[in-house]
Amino acid sequence: MSTVHVIGAGLAGLGCALHLAESGASVRLYEATAHAGGRCRSYYDQQLERWIDNGNHLVFSGNHAVADHLRRIGAEDGMIDPGGAVFPFLDLATGKRWALRLNEGRMPWWAFDAARRIPDTGLGDYLALLRFAWARKSQTVRDIVDSTHPLFASLIEPVAVAVLNASAEDGAARLLWPVLVESFGRGGRACHPMIARQGLSMSLVDPAVRRLGELGVPVSFTHRLREFEFRGHTVVGLSFIGDDVPLGEDDAVVLAVPHRAADLLVPELVAPEGSRSIVNAHFRLPHPVRLRDGLHFLAVLNGTAHWLFFRDDVVSATVSAAEALVDLPAEEIAARIWADVARAVEVPAEPMPPYRIVKEKTATFAQTPAEVALRPKARTGYFNLFLAGDWTDTGLPATIEGALRSGRTAARLVLAHRSSAGVPMPVSRPAETRPMVS
Repeated sequence: MSTVHVIGAGLAGLGCALHLAESGASVRLYEATAHAGGRCRSYYDQQLERWIDNGNHLVFSGNHAVADHLRRIGAEDGMIDPGGAVFPFLDLATGKRWALRLNEGRMPWWAFDAARRIPDTGLGDYLALLRFAWARKSQTVRDIVDSTHPLFASLIEPVAVAVLNASAEDGAARLLWPVLVESFGRGGRACHPMIARQGLSMSLVDPAVRRLGELGVPVSFTHRLREFEFRGHTVVGLSFIGDDVPLGEDDAVVLAVPHRAADLLVPELVAPEGSRSIVNAHFRLPHPVRLRDGLHFLAVLNGTAHWLFFRDDVVSATVSAAEALVDLPAEEIAARIWADVARAVEVPAEPMPPYRIVKEKTATFAQTPAEVALRPKARTGYFNLFLAGDWTDTGLPATIEGALRSGRTAARLVLAHRSSAGVPMPVSRPAETRPMVS
């Protein structure tokens, strides 16, 4: 029986392996490290004595790939849904707090209500968001909406930095439009801001690994791929550090590793080259922080931190596009970010509580117009080799949603490849017969 070898157990690889296995394919999953999840995982921090995520992530209720992934792994309750589309802001320059409140339906009635809009903005200001529909490949966010626009500093720039992990001056404007369409464009019901209930691993990763186990998929950890063995335009072998795996004639491979690793493994691959950093700071407070409306996050303007996330007595701050911060000592980073957090939660700045600084120097590929133009398709020039990852040409920014969609795309291509190559395509088992985990 032919086998599909999936290299990389991040969300793209996990999602791909799940789709393949549930379609009846024989799958083997390999991961270079000792854990699954890639850049989306949790771990127990001895300093804080708490579980924390290596990076903070916000997803929307309308992210259909995330919803599908949670359903497949039996973790539908793994995300906290506040029950509404409310986005709280704090401007550290003025001390003002406000919230953008969308109504549930598709018709944006909220834009007609000053109490729901961003302060000092009018109904017509929001029409500027439509400009992103016509953004050219070469344009940045700043090219589309100037910094003098009423929405630039209060909404467009914060969203661009968070979604693209790039400044408005160099972030690719074209990537913002699909995000706007699939969130704001579908109404508040698709815009509920959700975070992992306990942690990213507990919500998105560990249940996926368990589900793969139920489906009979072996996961080989600490298996770092050193190189492919090619024969013409076909992969015929996998060379791991300390282990070689020959491929069968009808075997296929899905490479679901970060873009820099893929570039070293696949000859003549055209892919993004640059990366952008994210810095996260986790602080353990003396007591939990409760926000209004049952929310668990806060957007911060004119500070070092961009977003704050609250889970029990831990507050986590995210700084995107953090090139100016990432090389500083952890103590200095913590002091800068804690100054923002203390003001946000209205506690004394001294003493600073226990903290952990997590630096992701290559958190995402550089989502500039030039680098976005280099994103490859899932199908490669090699007969049985396919790509998955948020850096591939998903049409979305490098997000959890994009990673999961890339895995699904690669899985569909593999199944079509197997069918066209003369390997019968298996029929998916009915959803009701699939054992689920809680």
